[in-house]
Amino acid sequence: MTNKAASSRPGARVVPLRKGTNLQMVRLACPDSAQCSLISESFGLPVLDSNGIRDLHEKLIVDTAAALDEGLGERAMQIHMQRIVGSFVGSAYGAGQFYSRAVSEARDATAKSACDDRDEDVGGPVGFDSAAQRKREFAADMALQAHALRMAAEGAVTAYEQVVGEAWRPFERAVENPGQSVDRKAAELQMAALG
Repeated sequence: MTNKAASSRPGARVVPLRKGTNLQMVRLACPDSAQCSLISESFGLPVLDSNGIRDLHEKLIVDTAAALDEGLGERAMQIHMQRIVGSFVGSAYGAGQFYSRAVSEARDATAKSACDDRDEDVGGPVGFDSAAQRKREFAADMALQAHALRMAAEGAVTAYEQVVGEAWRPFERAVENPGQSVDRKAAELQMAALG
């Protein structure tokens, strides 16, 4: 006896999603408060008010939503807040990635300057910093920027939950033509142009 387990309807199509940047990615890329304080002390930079930055941005988003409340419906408010919070999170993540690259360059330059056999890494004339020192100072500046943007993003995410009533998640859009790479598209266009 034959049992037909397959249904007559077609199989569901799986649409791959383009993943958005989430707050966890920001936290991994940007320095936390303790590391930021250590960097500030080590480089003689100002100590940031992390909680103040977070709280101010949370208040900013909540106040913005309150001002728009009469003009926007519930769904429109959710979409608008999604975009605003997404921009804060994306900006912080970009700053975190830039900070990571600056740290890598500073480490490389510092390791090269530790080698006694390299003449080009010897400190310059009195009053001028070495290239490695400038890279370390630049990385420290980028750490403070990345941390400040992280705190702003955390405040925005907290505000989203207050305004919308649910936890913020990044928007994930469907990937256009997931099986076709840019090279393949370019090759098709070039072949079409050739006739």
